[in-house]
Amino acid sequence: MEVLRQAGHLLRKEILLEWRSKYAFNGVLLYIVSTIFVCYIAFHLTPGFEKSQGYPLVWNVLFWIIILFASVNAIAKSFLQESRSRMLYYYTIAAPHAVIISKMIYNALLMGLLSVLALIVYSIFFYNAVGDGVWYFLTILMGSVTFSTVFTMVSAIAAKAGNNGTLMAILSFPVIIPVIMLLIKISKSAMDGVERSLTFGNFGVLAAINVIVIAVSLILFPFLWRD
Repeated sequence: MEVLRQAGHLLRKEILLEWRSKYAFNGVLLYIVSTIFVCYIAFHLTPGFEKSQGYPLVWNVLFWIIILFASVNAIAKSFLQESRSRMLYYYTIAAPHAVIISKMIYNALLMGLLSVLALIVYSIFFYNAVGDGVWYFLTILMGSVTFSTVFTMVSAIAAKAGNNGTLMAILSFPVIIPVIMLLIKISKSAMDGVERSLTFGNFGVLAAINVIVIAVSLILFPFLWRD
């Protein structure tokens, strides 16, 4: 219970700092909107593209590419922006489990909000071809949580290796590839209006990946913390 109480205080601190500066939120939101607008201009240079058979697939894949890179930009700052003196201060007031839990929850909330806003802006610029909107929305939320857990832990490892952003991209690549493939498969089924029960297995795999990453984070982060 003490760990959860400390995590709650740290989460409140993260939210207050972001609310005052809005650095990460505004920066990533600007990236999302500008990327969608550039894609809109590029696609409309091709007459009749929205009526082509490849439009739904491109619509779906492009959306997840935008969310993926937005996640990297937003979550990479979780530990890379923390100074050594601030981490030493955290070391004196909180348990390592509380720190990593608060970071994961905060990043999940941030990416969930940004993903929903991205879907709204995306649907404004492009024709929404989603058949099962509720299932697609749930897939986006699951994807946001999965990106948050994976990138938060990788960001912690990269921060201990000298704040190397390139290392974060290299370490996260093997984990993110199967995740993005599952997300594209589930969301494509939602776009086609496929029966939800047929995608429960893939959804369960995503949930299992989250459980594994969180468990590994809780085990390994205390050792990184001591360093």
